[in-house]
Amino acid sequence: KQWYQRRVAITAGIVTNPDFLKLSITSAVSPMATEKRFPSHITVRELKGKLEMITGASMNSMKIEIFNDLNKSIGKLTDDDAILKNVLPSDVRLHITDPTAANFQDTSAVEKYELSKEEYDQKEDTVQAFKKRNKLGRFNPEVQAKLAAQSEENKERASKMSIGDRCEARTPKQPPRRGQVMFVGEVEFKDGHWVGIKFDEPVGKHDGVVEGKRYFKCENKYGAFCQPRMVEVGDFPPEMDFSDDEI
Repeated sequence: KQWYQRRVAITAGIVTNPDFLKLSITSAVSPMATEKRFPSHITVRELKGKLEMITGASMNSMKIEIFNDLNKSIGKLTDDDAILKNVLPSDVRLHITDPTAANFQDTSAVEKYELSKEEYDQKEDTVQAFKKRNKLGRFNPEVQAKLAAQSEENKERASKMSIGDRCEARTPKQPPRRGQVMFVGEVEFKDGHWVGIKFDEPVGKHDGVVEGKRYFKCENKYGAFCQPRMVEVGDFPPEMDFSDDEI
């Protein structure tokens, strides 16, 4: 077995005589670094041909920028006829860009295909259609009956509420919250009847605006919408907050 001792000459930080250069490759399409080894005797043009297979960037319009281990740019490969070992150190990162390539990460200008609710309801190859056929979720007759009963209860309770009424909201996973009724009726963001409440404390979600439409006015985090069946109107004065040293 023979052992070969490779002598590496380093001049001005440039490795001049390795058999291979170890390089990390990133690109505009794939920011995750990939480590590759390239023969040190090939030209920049030949390197571009290999990088084209790795990054998808065209070798004819490809731009190569060199970054050191501190992620600082230290130059660019611009001479296609240059030999790698003469212009490129080992253990650096090459970032590949192609000005002529489409940017697949930016979808803002891509025309999107959209369906109206009516068109979606008519399709038979959707998740909704599957649930309908198998009577799952809200298409389950028992669930539908429960939702219909809740909707009717909401409508009936809403008819007995007026703007300005004092109230107490008792929603799941929330302590009772007191406030004042600011809105009663149907809304655009959900089906059915809803009650808009201005709470006495900042325990709400908004200032009376939902999805860009104002339904009532209050300070931010004081407003919320609740289903009428979860709201009780009556004599609910604001709760007094007494500290321990007051009587």
